[in-house]
Amino acid sequence: MSATLELEFPFPVPPKKLSEPEKSDYTLRCKKIIEDNNAVLIAHYYTDPEIQRLAEETGGFVGDSLEMAKFGANHSAQTLIIAGVKFMGETSKMLSPNKRVIMPTLEATCSLDLGCPSKAFEEFIKQHPDRTVVVYANTSAKVKALADWVITSSIAVDVIKHLDAKGEKILWAPDKHLGRYIQKSTGADMLLWDGHCIVHDEFKHQALETTKALYPDAEVLVHPESPTKVIELADHVGSTSQLINAAKQSKAKQMIVATDQGIFYKMQQAAPDKELIIAPTAGEGATCKSCANCPWMKMNQLKNLSEIFENSDNEIFVDGDVIEQALVPLSRMVGFKK
Repeated sequence: MSATLELEFPFPVPPKKLSEPEKSDYTLRCKKIIEDNNAVLIAHYYTDPEIQRLAEETGGFVGDSLEMAKFGANHSAQTLIIAGVKFMGETSKMLSPNKRVIMPTLEATCSLDLGCPSKAFEEFIKQHPDRTVVVYANTSAKVKALADWVITSSIAVDVIKHLDAKGEKILWAPDKHLGRYIQKSTGADMLLWDGHCIVHDEFKHQALETTKALYPDAEVLVHPESPTKVIELADHVGSTSQLINAAKQSKAKQMIVATDQGIFYKMQQAAPDKELIIAPTAGEGATCKSCANCPWMKMNQLKNLSEIFENSDNEIFVDGDVIEQALVPLSRMVGFKK
């Protein structure tokens, strides 16, 4: 079962590409403003390599959304610069309410967030009062405040197993592909919201089968936000951190990777001896609308990051009552032990 909400996702205008001298200049500017403002840069795996490298070189962090929020909460810096999409900034703010949380742009959003408006989701919940509400981290603060649990893909299966063992029926949002994967893995009674990630939804099994034939010795790494038939072709299914670890541990020398290409920066660090091949988003059954690059993640650029303290419109604020409500499911996520 699923709830359907039809929405269009207009892509942002692609940022202007910088020359190498411009990148060097903006990188130096960014390092100075981070140091001068006693801030820390926390970046997601899907941001551009130069953003991830800057985080590393300035004592910051690169990781998935859960790791990012935990790092920010535990770091001594009182100003957190979040390079990712808006829900990540909101999550960091809610877990660190006394810290200043800013982003290169608040226009960087997510199709999963956009596809699950809080008012529509609240009505959906009211229609099914007997179900435990579990939402993916890729949702707004207001949606999280409506939930019983917030989870990331790294703990999704384990949390649902835990709840299913207690006899709880699940109302899940927003990613239908991840929901189906969890449902199949656990056998839990799950009612699914009809959302999808515009990047992972574009991986198609026909094109992936063709790529597998070209690289018969390669292993396939797939994020569970991908369609079911793509997941069925995988050797490894997991969150961004889990896929990086799988590439590191695998004995195969070639990896076909079905997630955002931004992950290649850290994956290549972890597995320098591996050849990484992006799974196709063009060809039979695919459109290459995003070409395995989240258009909103690409809005995090060295230029707007270098101007981050000159912009008064890029600080994250979350209402106190929303924080109070959302901290209940967020605390369950942070404290969950597999």
